[in-house]
Amino acid sequence: MYIIVLDTNIILHALKFKVDLIEELKRICYFKYEIKILDKTLKELENKPNSRLALKWLKEKNIKLINAEDGYVDDLLLKLPKNHIIATNDKALKTQLKFKNHPIITLRQKKYLIIQNVL
Repeated sequence: MYIIVLDTNIILHALKFKVDLIEELKRICYFKYEIKILDKTLKELENKPNSRLALKWLKEKNIKLINAEDGYVDDLLLKLPKNHIIATNDKALKTQLKFKNHPIITLRQKKYLIIQNVL
């Protein structure tokens, strides 16, 4: 089973461009998975535009938390094992994940998700 970890920016981009993350994940994922976020992502969301909407969405969809050690969210995401697929639109983070050949989900053309590097 894979764990799909949503980064702050993919949540905010999906809300901004009205992309249904849950339906898109169903469309592209042909395997069993669970959707989670890092607990530090909640802190990151607090200071962003649409944060209330994002927090409400996370609660409605019952997205579970991963309790992580202290540190910067991107660094924590890079430390996750390969059975964790990182969903992000952060360019620098995507570059680092691709370098490590880590599975990634990204938003394309502001309307659909794609998945890369899944074994």
